[in-house]
Amino acid sequence: MSDGNPVSWPDRVRQALLAVADAQRAPAMQAYLRGQFPFFGIPTPLRRQAVSSLIKPRQTAAELLANARALWAMPERECQYVAVDLLARQVRQLGEGDLATLLELVRLRSWWDSVDGLAGVVGDVVRAARRTDPDAQRSMDSALADGNLWVRRVAMLHQLGWRGETDRRRLFAYAEALAGEEDFFIRKAIGWALRDFARCEPQAVLDFLNAPGRVLSSLSRREAAKHLTGLN
Repeated sequence: MSDGNPVSWPDRVRQALLAVADAQRAPAMQAYLRGQFPFFGIPTPLRRQAVSSLIKPRQTAAELLANARALWAMPERECQYVAVDLLARQVRQLGEGDLATLLELVRLRSWWDSVDGLAGVVGDVVRAARRTDPDAQRSMDSALADGNLWVRRVAMLHQLGWRGETDRRRLFAYAEALAGEEDFFIRKAIGWALRDFARCEPQAVLDFLNAPGRVLSSLSRREAAKHLTGLN
């Protein structure tokens, strides 16, 4: 605090990460994500340990979103990982009205690693909201038609882990709506979402895949059917 001002929460996170940065690890981590983002070079367990005391104290929704935005603006990828961990840990502080901001983050510095973490946060928010607002998933209906492929991926994945609470009509309708897309990450998401639901409703997923005229990419079908038998 050389200028006498307190260090902001995001800057405290950055300092904690810098203290355990490993320049020798960073190139391999950058290469894994095709060189799109610089890294401090911190493996996940060490990163989480370094910031654990910072993400535990409760923050308001406004603080959470402001801090997540600040971390998202930092160049090193570990900063975005901390933001996702923070949001996931304190997701009960967030509500339906915060979904637009979460989807803003999905659109920024996008790749599967950050997007899939945010998909879990979005899903938790929507799932909780749906218990009091039956129409809470309408935001995901809009996301499915978004021009950003990562937002569409979040829509496809937002019900992961919902098991018996899954809206199967939406799950299957979303898979059909995105089936014609050629992007690898969309096709993978379709298969992943169907495979996840098949853990609790295998016959429903099997019937969906076997429906006459059903057109899914080979990747989506292969992913969906990994643990199923009886696929035509």
